[in-house]
Amino acid sequence: MRVFRLAAAIALLTAPAYAQMSTPNVNLIPELQSKSPEEKEAEAARDKAYKESLKKIPDAKVSSDPWGTVRSADAPKASAPAKPRTKTGSTAN
Repeated sequence: MRVFRLAAAIALLTAPAYAQMSTPNVNLIPELQSKSPEEKEAEAARDKAYKESLKKIPDAKVSSDPWGTVRSADAPKASAPAKPRTKTGSTAN
């Protein structure tokens, strides 16, 4: 009985490895094809046009702070320090 259990355990452990090896050799990423000189030239022209179009975009000089109009220019002033209290709860003069 122990031999049967041992054989079953070995079979269960080797089954995933065997399944990986038994699949046909499938290449999911085909080899990259080289480009013809005309394709390379067209790609270079597209890249140049793209870079030129990026240069035409003006720089954003406006702040993108959505709370900019809500905040005031003045900082809130600190409140006066609280008067110290005595043990009875009354303020000291």
